Amino acid sequence: MIHHVVGLFTHPDQEWKEIRGDQEESISHMYLTHTLILAAIPAVSAFIGTTQVGWVIGSRAPVMLTVESAIWMTVMSYLAMLGGVAVMGAFIHWMARTYDANPSLARCVAFATYTATPLFIGGLAALYPHMWLGMIVGTAAICYTVYLLYVGLPTFMNIPSDEGFLFSSSVLAVGLVVLVAIMAFTVIVWGLGVGPVYTN
Repeated sequence: MIHHVVGLFTHPDQEWKEIRGDQEESISHMYLTHTLILAAIPAVSAFIGTTQVGWVIGSRAPVMLTVESAIWMTVMSYLAMLGGVAVMGAFIHWMARTYDANPSLARCVAFATYTATPLFIGGLAALYPHMWLGMIVGTAAICYTVYLLYVGLPTFMNIPSDEGFLFSSSVLAVGLVVLVAIMAFTVIVWGLGVGPVYTN
């Protein structure tokens, strides 16, 4: 599974065809071989960045999180990413019937995982939590993720490109709703007293 990651960055059109032709795997195998590994990249990077490097604001000393606080936030963000991929895969599976495509739920989760790969890889920027670096890498990762979505969905679902555009737009809209829901959940959890704790 991981070998497709390089192909998605170097030749996405061809790679989506290869992914579509791959033998179908179970959701658990997909999560174990790909999703769990890739989703750990931003979570672990953020843990290291927030506890070892910290944010520098102006000429002040770096602001860092306590290890206990960072562990809790790392686990929660990791679970949110895994849940987000599952929700997006389930939505793609549900929506595919509208476009006369009949992929399995496992293939839809695989598609959601592969599409989110640039976001996972872009999480490496969290090793050095700097505002401009995060904005540049985050924007590039989002743009490439959207590109993979619009290029890959028609190929992966084997549907015409005009239907693929509408399907991709629907998936993108739901992705934004999932993002807002995760952010709202974060605010609720922080309101319960499980927010960040700073070292200084």
